[in-house]
Amino acid sequence: MTMFRMGEAAELLGVSVDTVRRWVDAGRLDASRDGHGHRVIDGVDLAAFVRAQAAEPGGRAEESSARNRLPGIVTAVVKDAVMAQVDIQAGPFRLVSLMSREAVDHLGLEVGSVAVAVIKSTTVVVEKPITAVGSRGRVGS
Repeated sequence: MTMFRMGEAAELLGVSVDTVRRWVDAGRLDASRDGHGHRVIDGVDLAAFVRAQAAEPGGRAEESSARNRLPGIVTAVVKDAVMAQVDIQAGPFRLVSLMSREAVDHLGLEVGSVAVAVIKSTTVVVEKPITAVGSRGRVGS
């Protein structure tokens, strides 16, 4: 079974370690102690928690078939006469969207705006890192 330390779980979820600790202390997320006394979260439990969080009401303006919704903050907007580039920082991820200038103006997107990047794709590439950052995803009992 894959176990994650609190910091590793926080990194995966894009939140602070304190947030993960509060979830564990409040009983929203299960954790146990490893052989060294560190609190760890089972990967299956972490996945279930994330699925439950995504299913909670709120954060969606309308129903959509797109399931990849990443809320963030607009960090850059570059417009020309017809097109625009909008950069969004969603947690640790930088997303870049190319769209019409008209759409940017209509949405009122500017640096500092809150926006949700909605990604709908027929192809999603999934990779597993050869060496994980900080030994994330320990396998053990």
